Amino acid sequence: MELKKDSNAVSIDMLLIVHSEKRRAAQGAHSDRPADPGAPPQRRGGNLVEKQHAQQTQVITSYNNQGTQLTVEVHPRDAMPQLFKKFSLAKRLQVDKNGNTRPRQPGGKDTHAYPWDRSSLKSMPLDLREFEKLDTYASQVTVKSGLEELVSDLLQEAHSDLEIVRAIWIWICHHIEYDIEAAQEKDRQAFKPTAILQTQKTNCDGYAGLFERMCRIAGVQCVTVPGYSKGFGYQLGQSFSGEFDHAWNAVFLEGRWHLVDSTWGSGLVDSSTSKFTFLYNEFYFLTHPALFIEDHFPDNKNWQLLKPPQSLRQFENNMYHKSEFYNKGMLSAQPQTSIIKTVNGKATVTIESCAPTLFMFMLNGKQEHGLLSLRKNGMKLDVYPPTAGTYKLQIFAKGNSEIYSSVLEYTLKCHCADMDVRLPAELHQPVGPSWFSEQMGITKPSHPEPVIYTSDGRCSVSFGVEEGISVLASLHGDDGPVTEETQRRYIFQLHREKQTELKVQLPHAGKFALKIFVKKRQEPGNYLFVFNYLICCTNTKVNWPVFPESFGNWGVDNELLEPLSGVLPANRNVPFKLKLHGVAKALVKGQDTWPLTLSPEGYWEGSCSTAGCREVYVMVLENANHSFYSYILKYQVNAQ
Repeated sequence: MELKKDSNAVSIDMLLIVHSEKRRAAQGAHSDRPADPGAPPQRRGGNLVEKQHAQQTQVITSYNNQGTQLTVEVHPRDAMPQLFKKFSLAKRLQVDKNGNTRPRQPGGKDTHAYPWDRSSLKSMPLDLREFEKLDTYASQVTVKSGLEELVSDLLQEAHSDLEIVRAIWIWICHHIEYDIEAAQEKDRQAFKPTAILQTQKTNCDGYAGLFERMCRIAGVQCVTVPGYSKGFGYQLGQSFSGEFDHAWNAVFLEGRWHLVDSTWGSGLVDSSTSKFTFLYNEFYFLTHPALFIEDHFPDNKNWQLLKPPQSLRQFENNMYHKSEFYNKGMLSAQPQTSIIKTVNGKATVTIESCAPTLFMFMLNGKQEHGLLSLRKNGMKLDVYPPTAGTYKLQIFAKGNSEIYSSVLEYTLKCHCADMDVRLPAELHQPVGPSWFSEQMGITKPSHPEPVIYTSDGRCSVSFGVEEGISVLASLHGDDGPVTEETQRRYIFQLHREKQTELKVQLPHAGKFALKIFVKKRQEPGNYLFVFNYLICCTNTKVNWPVFPESFGNWGVDNELLEPLSGVLPANRNVPFKLKLHGVAKALVKGQDTWPLTLSPEGYWEGSCSTAGCREVYVMVLENANHSFYSYILKYQVNAQ
């Protein structure tokens, strides 16, 4: 219709949109728009209405005494009419007997099954990639004046309730610092939203209060939930009583309540320095309630959003998986109790993951006294405490990042240690070949298990090696003659086409770590540790000498058949047999020189007398036109 302004006689096209609805107060129904003059700014399609638009469009709402609501929107000429959308906030409010609105309490449709069904870390389907633009925008918004303007700025890129909550969450997690001093002093003034904006510091009550207030300004229903938590200062197995130590939020999205904790989403408090560090944690945004209950226990069991709900005793006794446990792709762990006991001096921990993952562990802060083997989807750890007592066992996982994060922690009680199990201090993790060694270029190992048993102190380990990969091995033990100089002399390495064989001779009975390293030949840098075997021998008669020392000209495809011992007997004729590639001549040099001849089978053969010498060398001439021989092997001769 067309109206005229009385003084200026300017015609304006006006559109009236009329909506009437009976309020059913007896059934807990409510007004579609809060009548409170301090209600949140109006929102269209997920955005706050800008002030300019508010001046152009008028919205009039009135009620009669029968509860009928009449809403009128007045639009200027040529403006696109926008249907008035009912506030979702109103749908989530209940009216008490005095006519006051309050949040709807969670019910059956809000609950999720317990235990976790492994379907998702979130309580609703999310594609975090869709938040990338919004997250970048929200994290860069700055405070200009008050809270209302901050919310208005944040919501410029938000077009749904979910995006509104996400923008608020991102801003708080990236701008509000945990105030340890204020939390300890319980300075309530520091928890008010205005004070938080000024200092950009607060404690968990302040985080939750600010999050709730910003959501309400934006028209999204949100409540603060107090309760107990397994956070900073938590000790495994502790009981909870008395005053609640934490607060978080529940938000209403797409017809259900969901849980968030912006305090823990923003960063961490260092236990050694008690200082806060910003470190964004996605895990606590719309967390699946069956996972949220692991470290959050609300004052009202309904806010667990679980079916069945957990008791406080269950919360205290249940295994505590840190958020990184799930962030790194872990699915489950055994045992499921935080306090475990050894059986015959051993405790075993297994973890199942959704993808191949690198792990490490610490027992009382040291990577000792355990065998950690990688599996395609997880790991297995056998721990052997050296003495009776109580230990702190920590499990770390790497995931997709370059950093190992603590994902699990146990209290390990050992009543009787197995004194027969003494693992070498140099036995690093992981033990045994796995998907990781295959990824590093080592394939089809002859010994797929992490432990090798030998009765005579000798063993041979072989595996495939991808093109362009060099392999290095060393032997480590806690006792005896294995030193830094000789740790590679008890291993003799042979190459046949794409196969590598490691011949190992032990100097004595005991347990040894056989460490495997690799390096790409064409790339600079050091060899990288890949895995190790644990070699065990109980034969006390074992006393093998070192292998001969090899030099740089010992070709990767050369093969030594005899003598394998690096220490030769005195005053003996010792036979030599080698396969050497690309060699014109070969000889053995002691006190005299002894030539080797090439047999029809391709072996260089001959003998050498050890009389009158302390060292024997194998030397080769690579080019017949040259006269310079290269050393490739060195033997020691026993004293007479």
